[in-house]
This record gives sequence, structure tokens and C-alpha cells, in this order.
Amino acid sequence: MHTLQTAEALNDALAEPRRRGQRIALVPTMGNLHAGHLALFHHARRRADVVVASLFVNPLQFGPGEDLDAYPRTFADDQAALEKADCDVLFAPDTATLYPQGLENATRIHVPGVSEGLCGDSRPGHFDGVATVVAMLLNLVAPGLACFGEKDYQQLAVIRQMVADLHLPVEIDGVPIVRADDGLALSSRNGYLSDAERAKAPALYHTLCAMRDRLAAGEDQDTVLVHGHQALQEAGFTPDYLALRDRQLNPVTARTRQAVLLAAAHLGAARLIDNLSLELPAS
Repeated sequence: MHTLQTAEALNDALAEPRRRGQRIALVPTMGNLHAGHLALFHHARRRADVVVASLFVNPLQFGPGEDLDAYPRTFADDQAALEKADCDVLFAPDTATLYPQGLENATRIHVPGVSEGLCGDSRPGHFDGVATVVAMLLNLVAPGLACFGEKDYQQLAVIRQMVADLHLPVEIDGVPIVRADDGLALSSRNGYLSDAERAKAPALYHTLCAMRDRLAAGEDQDTVLVHGHQALQEAGFTPDYLALRDRQLNPVTARTRQAVLLAAAHLGAARLIDNLSLELPAS
């Protein structure tokens, strides 16, 4: 595996695969890799000839008071994990490489509509930072495929919309959530949980499962959402949001069948997110 820090070195490393017409896959990450990340690389390896990982803790997507400084940085472990996952290239730029004019003067990409509400309300500017850095990485790597986890459902929707709106020639694959045996969605931020909080954390997923079953049985949607909110509070969470949307993140209507439950909730120092797809019954 080649570990590279500069755009020039990255371009040189990918020149030959591009000349040969090989399919390149990009998996963007912020590091602190776990089994959920590795599932992205296994997926990319099945679908491409060359797999590129990026590792960059992007300051543009962190708001004031968020965990930019505390975000776990485990470069040596991540590098070893990527070697084992048969990654071909690790691109690990510093901030000056991606933002040579500084963060305050950086061009930013805003994806209207899909970036609003949910995490967009809770984390103003977050998705502008995500869209901006992903666009940079897509330009630098020029992959035919890029892989993202479905746990960050709204992020995936923002990236798909950006790619469509900007006519970027890349296929975006969403990879299913990887969960611990007790149902908790794997996340780098799970490391913020104390042992006692970790024992409570699966209640987020279990609450979504119970809500899915009640909705599938035809129960009133507003009532199910209220009860779900109460269940999270009783489990020790401070809910941020709990929402039912269609798969494109629009409000559900009487005609909606394919839907998704989305949740974000604080547990101690951790802000956990999760989602669960479901099919709504006909009215």
C-alpha cells in the first residue's frame, strides 16, 4: 500500500491505473477505523481494480464546540488495518494541502434541500463541510466509484445530490450499517461511551425496531414517534431528533410506502445516530 500526503504524489500513483482503464474506488474516512469502515473497503475491493482510502479529519465539517480536537486519531492502527484490507493507496493529506487558502477563504459547496433539517439543523454548516471535502477528494482521485456507509443516511443523500447536480462522473454506493451483536451501529464516537453508557446504547436501535414494527402494523405515525421519543428518554438518552421520512428524506404522505426512521440522540459525551428502513402499509 502506498501512503501519500500530497495531491501530486496521489496523481502520480494513479496515473498508470488510469492509463490502463482500471476502475478506481474511493473510500473517504476520518480514520479511527472499525469493522464498519472495513466493510466499505471489502465492498470497494469487490467492485473495483484499485482501492483508494482517504484519511482526513476535516475541520470544515465541525462546528464551534464540537469534538474536532477530541476526535480520535489513530493513524498507525488505521494504516495497519488498511494494509490488511488490501487497500492500494492511502491518501492522508494535511489541512494545508486541501485548504491552501485557509479555512476562512475556502470555496464551499452547499447542497440545498436534502442538507436541511435533521442533522442539518443540529449541526449548522456540517454538510457544507462534508460536500466540500468530498468534492475535493472526488476531483483529486477521479474514481469511478465511491463508497459511503448508510449509517450516515443524510450525509449519503447529500453526496448523491451533489454528484447529480454537479454532473460528476462517479457512481455512489451506499453500504449497509454494520452493527455490534447487541444492535448498536458501529461508530468512531462509540469510544466516547463509558461502560455503563455502552450497555444502554443499544436501546437506540431497539427503539427504532419497535417503532418499525408498530408502524408496519398500521399504528398512527405521530403516536409512534411520541412513544419512541419517550422510550429514548427513559433509556437515558437526550434525543436530538426522531423522524419518519421517505427514502429521499421528504416528509411522508399517505402515498409513501418506502420510508426510513432516523434518530440522533446524546448519551453522555457521545452523539449517536442511527436509521432503519421500513415499508409503510397502505392507508
